[in-house]
Amino acid sequence: MIIDFHTHVFPEKIAASTIGLLQERARIRAASDGTVEGLIHTMEAGGADKSVVLPVVTSPRQFDSILRFAETLRSYPQLIPFAGIHPDSADYKKELRLAAQYGFPGIKLHPDYQGVFFDDIRYKRIVSCASELGLIIVVHAGVDIGLPDVVHCTPEMSARVLEEVRPEKLVLAHFGGYAQWDEVERLLIGRPVYLDTSYTFGKIGTEQFLRMLKAHDSDKVLFATDSPWMGQQESIAALQAMPVTQERKKAVFSQNAERLLGLSAAL
Repeated sequence: MIIDFHTHVFPEKIAASTIGLLQERARIRAASDGTVEGLIHTMEAGGADKSVVLPVVTSPRQFDSILRFAETLRSYPQLIPFAGIHPDSADYKKELRLAAQYGFPGIKLHPDYQGVFFDDIRYKRIVSCASELGLIIVVHAGVDIGLPDVVHCTPEMSARVLEEVRPEKLVLAHFGGYAQWDEVERLLIGRPVYLDTSYTFGKIGTEQFLRMLKAHDSDKVLFATDSPWMGQQESIAALQAMPVTQERKKAVFSQNAERLLGLSAAL
């Protein structure tokens, strides 16, 4: 079993334009077309069994439409959609309760696209409320290559949220903070927080990746790609080639995600 804990898809009518815009902004090339069918194709080609699909809510007004789109993804057994929320929500408690009531396992936050620093009280309130509801919180951490000028979720900010809110199901994407891995090692490795590997393979030095992987809680690292921005097949092969035990690879590829998502009992 391989679970990709960090992927994105877009409604078919806007997928092409959205992928084109983001490719130009970040100066990268997508590994798929950003549609549901494109993701399922790369899953089948690469060997991923399930993918967590994360939205990016760029306006408080998008909550309902993104929730409806996430609902449509439930018809695909390979996909596990999350809800999303904006820090400027007029009623964040209501929206989080709706996400939980509709059965979504978690929410996605993107401080760079939402223009708010992660240690802002608005995020702390959302993380606290989501935690009380048992929701997983996935947050973009570190540099966003499409918006690199200001980093809205640094390892220092994440450490403050961990200390003040103490969430049990917080996932810091991009191995704790894209392109800020020295600070991640210093401030976050060994702390009670999940790290996903999205957009990491080939971007961080292998020696540092292995050092961080071995030093962090073995139950709290999740395989992820950031598809369509990194290929699933290449990412799976990269982790498979790492000189770590098969036991740890199984934990990262699926067992940790199964436990966090509550899938273990259902399998």
